[in-house]
Amino acid sequence: MSATTIDPYASSTAPAGRFLYRLNPLAKLGAPLPVMILLAFTRDPVTPALFIALAVVVILVGASLTRTVALLLFVALPLIVTIMSFSFGLWTDPSRVDQSVLLFQVGDYRFFLGALLVGLATALRLAALLVLACIGGLTSTGPEFVRAMIQQLHVPYRIGYTALAAYRFVPRFGHELEVIRSAHRVRGMAEGRGPIAAVRRAAGTVVPLLAGAIRHAERVALAMDSRAFGAHPQRTERTRIPFRTRDWCFMVAFWLVSAALLWWSLSAGPGLVIRN
Repeated sequence: MSATTIDPYASSTAPAGRFLYRLNPLAKLGAPLPVMILLAFTRDPVTPALFIALAVVVILVGASLTRTVALLLFVALPLIVTIMSFSFGLWTDPSRVDQSVLLFQVGDYRFFLGALLVGLATALRLAALLVLACIGGLTSTGPEFVRAMIQQLHVPYRIGYTALAAYRFVPRFGHELEVIRSAHRVRGMAEGRGPIAAVRRAAGTVVPLLAGAIRHAERVALAMDSRAFGAHPQRTERTRIPFRTRDWCFMVAFWLVSAALLWWSLSAGPGLVIRN
């Protein structure tokens, strides 16, 4: 039986007007990937800040954010960047930035504005990598990404679907852990406070969780064997994830805007600095 072409993005779960959900997962990975590689060679704070702004605009326009994600993106991330800027600045050698303004001094240690800018550049670079990764991470699922890799990048399905099966173990373990804890509470085994009681409760979940993991792995292996997994070089696909013209348009548009931002950053300041 030949595989039927099905549009997995036509589901009602995708918010109307949010274009990122209707793009191929590989397009959402390939668009920011050159920028993410480029950011590894930047030293100034302007370039990563520009790409953070670009990624945030793309996410706001193309994705539907939950309250938790919005708080993490607009509240927690700036706070983390602030803390990391100060922390990385403390690790900077003061002798390399002693020509800048002295912010404070504690004993023999001096903290200069240049050290803070170095820490800010490093923190913004890490934040830019995270926000750029969120373009695909917030709007694609693990199964979609695996299927796209198998169909477009021709990754062997033995590797792809094995990784997908392992990925689905995580929520399964979380559910079984909650069941075990509920059973312990019903039996009065979750009583007591303090670190010793916490260690005792955690140790009591190890054996039943391990037994449940072994049983689940056996069921998955039996299901894969019954479907002749790995017996043939190719398998038919129930769900097709095509790479359309709109995917290419998104990637090219993202690359062009990124090139314009990089050109503006280079013309406005020191911009790109290659590591020795």
